[in-house]
Amino acid sequence: MTTMNLMNTSSAARSSRLTRLAALALLLGGVAAGAMAQAYKVVGPDGKITYTDKPPTASAIKAPGSMAPGGDATDNGIPYATRQAMAKYPVTLYATRNCQGCDMARQALRQRGVPFTEYSITTNADIAALGARFGSTESPVVQIGGQAMKGYSSADLASYLDAAGYPAQARLTGYNWPAATPLAPRAAPATAAAETQAPSSPALQLPPPSKSGIQF
Repeated sequence: MTTMNLMNTSSAARSSRLTRLAALALLLGGVAAGAMAQAYKVVGPDGKITYTDKPPTASAIKAPGSMAPGGDATDNGIPYATRQAMAKYPVTLYATRNCQGCDMARQALRQRGVPFTEYSITTNADIAALGARFGSTESPVVQIGGQAMKGYSSADLASYLDAAGYPAQARLTGYNWPAATPLAPRAAPATAAAETQAPSSPALQLPPPSKSGIQF
């Protein structure tokens, strides 16, 4: 009788242990499945990272790009915040030769990490185009969106860039500022090919006229 009770007790103990092991296996399996459900990491165009249990679509996948110091995602070496400001308020510099203010404006924009387009004022046609566009031939002219700043003032330039949303210390990685181009179109020299009425390239378009008042 005692032997039978011991056998029953041992069997019950084994059954209870197996039950606990099965429950533990189910629990661990659920945890593993939950972890597997969080296996997809999606980086959005703005650099924001999200996690999902569903495979990301092609449009949600951000192409690998460089990262500027501080983790700011860049495109062609330009940080995201700078690209946002450029889209709303592009910067253009109109500069003449032997102009200290022009050199200082150019250097200030580059030191701050502001991409800009530069037009050179070197000929009488350039000077006339500058006067027609801004009402004077004073240089430099820094145009930020619809606001044109004539002459150079470091404080004014910084204020306009701040209002436009340009970062105070943007870091452009591998970015090269484009070379300056003449403001007025250059007349092509007469050639034998031109005399045969060969197709000519379209004339260089002037930048749109400036609007009065800052548009921030």
